[in-house]
Amino acid sequence: MSNPDVEIKKVNHNVSVCSRVMLGGLALAALAACQQQSAAPEKRPVSVRSQTVEFIEYAPTAVLTGEIRARVENDLSFRTSGRIVERTTDVGSHVTADQVIARIDPNEQQANLDGAQATFEAAHAQLRLASTTFERQKTLLAQGFTTRREYDQAEEAFRTAQGSLDAATAQLAAAKDQLSYTMLRAGVSGVIIARHAEIGHVVQAAEPVFKIAQDGVRDAVFNVYESLLNTEPVDRTVEIALVSNAKIKAIGSVREIAPTVDPATGTVRVKIGIEEPSPAMELGAAVTGTGRIRPRKAILLPWSALSSLQGRPAVWVVDPQTKAVSLKPIKVDRYDTGRIVVVAGLDSGQIVVTAGAQFLRPNQPVVLVDQVVR
Repeated sequence: MSNPDVEIKKVNHNVSVCSRVMLGGLALAALAACQQQSAAPEKRPVSVRSQTVEFIEYAPTAVLTGEIRARVENDLSFRTSGRIVERTTDVGSHVTADQVIARIDPNEQQANLDGAQATFEAAHAQLRLASTTFERQKTLLAQGFTTRREYDQAEEAFRTAQGSLDAATAQLAAAKDQLSYTMLRAGVSGVIIARHAEIGHVVQAAEPVFKIAQDGVRDAVFNVYESLLNTEPVDRTVEIALVSNAKIKAIGSVREIAPTVDPATGTVRVKIGIEEPSPAMELGAAVTGTGRIRPRKAILLPWSALSSLQGRPAVWVVDPQTKAVSLKPIKVDRYDTGRIVVVAGLDSGQIVVTAGAQFLRPNQPVVLVDQVVR
């Protein structure tokens, strides 16, 4: 018959042995996992496309869109105030120098003219009377039938009447001018390109009513971004072509560059004087202007190569020995369609990542695919 105490001791011994075995197994499993983790690679290579850069002679052409404008544009305004009662032309109309294009109510100026005319006639009559009296006194004085005092008074009256007539004549001329100012004439031959007032509008003297583009020489006007003006052109000539018909061309040269930047558009207005423009280049016609920029050393990269480093343009450069990448800041001269023009920050022969940059991190190993040499 077995002893119960002995049986209990055997069971406890077996449980203790199993526990030690399980703990040992867990420790071995954890050690094996650590060894496997330490043996795993830290970063897996990423397949990217690349380009071996090389400086080239970059000579781009600048193409801008503008319009044909008259070289001289004037604001037309009345020289006196009043209410417009007639308008004989509209925007787009061609006018001649003596053509009346608008009138204001002339009643006030006509009344002034009538008053000045009456004053003139009265002064003229007074002068005739004073002249007759003076001539009579002159004759009587020579015959000894009048006194010197009466002669001097007659002469003074004649001089005063002469002065009054001169003043009345000047007033009459001024009144006639004021009446003529109620008619607005074009002054020059050209095309009306803007209208600022309508019939019934009360205008002040010198307030613009129309704007006219004078006949004669024409300019091509372009709004140019300031950065383009920092480039050096080959010369000042520009080829002008109609947008509607590129076969119609003319040659022009830079005539005027605005000294300030337009705050609304951020551009600078440039006027190109056109030499012998085609009759098809009418006012307001859309044209393109093509200018050549002087060649300079630069690197051309696709836009997909562009990244950023602390807010500055940068590209991923591949170390040829370790095949690891790093960001390098660059200086971009201009952004063209589908590419960027780099003028500083890279050396000839360096390898730049052109596709797959979104998967890269510093020191990331890469595999180069379809490497391009330029």
